[in-house]
Amino acid sequence: MPDVIRYITREEIDHIRWDDCITKASNGLIYAYSFYLDKMTTHWDALILGDYEYVMPLPWRKKMGIHYLYRPAFIASLGIFGNSPDQETSRAFLSSIPAKFKWIEIDLNYGNDLNDSNVKINQRINYTLSLNRSYADIKSGYRDNLQRNIKKATQFKVSYSKDIPVEDIISISRSQLPVGSTISDLDFKNFTELFRLLNTDRKAVTRAVYSNTGEILASCVFFFSHHRAYYILVGNHPNGKTLGASHYLIDQFVQEYANSELVLDFEGSDIRNLAFFYSSFGASVETYPAVTIDRLPWWVRGVRNRM
Repeated sequence: MPDVIRYITREEIDHIRWDDCITKASNGLIYAYSFYLDKMTTHWDALILGDYEYVMPLPWRKKMGIHYLYRPAFIASLGIFGNSPDQETSRAFLSSIPAKFKWIEIDLNYGNDLNDSNVKINQRINYTLSLNRSYADIKSGYRDNLQRNIKKATQFKVSYSKDIPVEDIISISRSQLPVGSTISDLDFKNFTELFRLLNTDRKAVTRAVYSNTGEILASCVFFFSHHRAYYILVGNHPNGKTLGASHYLIDQFVQEYANSELVLDFEGSDIRNLAFFYSSFGASVETYPAVTIDRLPWWVRGVRNRM
C-alpha cells in the first residue's frame, strides 16, 4: 500500500473532502457524513489514506483517563469508506488505530470484508429490501403472517399519516426504551437537531399509523442517503402490537416508494423476533463485521463494562 494511513483529529479534517469521499464511496452511509458525526458523537477523529481516498471515522470517549472507541446512538455502522475497500485495506486501517485507544468496540459496514486473526470479529445482521419494483411484486414476497397483520390493521380502520411532529415519535420511543438502554436525553436532543437539519432538504421524513380514535399506534423517522431509506427511529405504542400497526406502517411506506431506486434499510437485527419481522417483508440479509480489540492493562479491565 503506497500511501500512509494518517491519524488526524476532528479539527484537522477537511470536511468538504471528507463528505465528498462519503458521497462517492461505493459503501457510503449517512452516518459517516461529518455533520452527522458532529451531532451524534461525543468526539470523533479519523484515519485517512491518500487524499481522502479512504477514510475511517473514530468516535471516541474518555473515562477514568482511558481513551476508547464506542458505538454512538443512532449510528448503525461506520468503518472504512471508499471505493470497494479490500481486506488488505481494512486490516491496514484497523492496525493503524492509535495505541492510545485502549478499548475498541465498533461496527464496520457492509462493504468491509474482514478476516483478521488479531481482532475479535462478530458478523452482525442487517436486513434490506429493494424498492425498485412494483408494489404488487414486492407484496408478493410478503409472508402470510404479515399479510394477515396488514389485513387486521385495515379492518380496525387505522390510517397512515405523513410528516407528523418528530417530538411525538421521540416521546413514544423514549417511553419504550428497555431497561439499561444507553440512549440518553442528550442523544435524543441531538437526534432532533439532526432531523431538522436533514428535513429541510427532505432527507428526513416522519410517518405514523393512527387508530380510528386518533392515537398513534406506530411511528418512525426515516433518513435518506445513498439510495437508502433508513428505518432509524421507531416509536411503537404497545396498543398497536395486536393491531398490526407496525406491519401496516412499513407496508404503506413500501407502497409509497415502490418503483424507486431506494433500498429500505431496517438497521438490523441480531434480535430474533425483529429479524423474523423484517424478513417477513422479503428483505435480504446484509452482514457487517463488529470488531472488539482489548488493549486494556490488566489492572483496569474491570472498568470496561462501564464504558
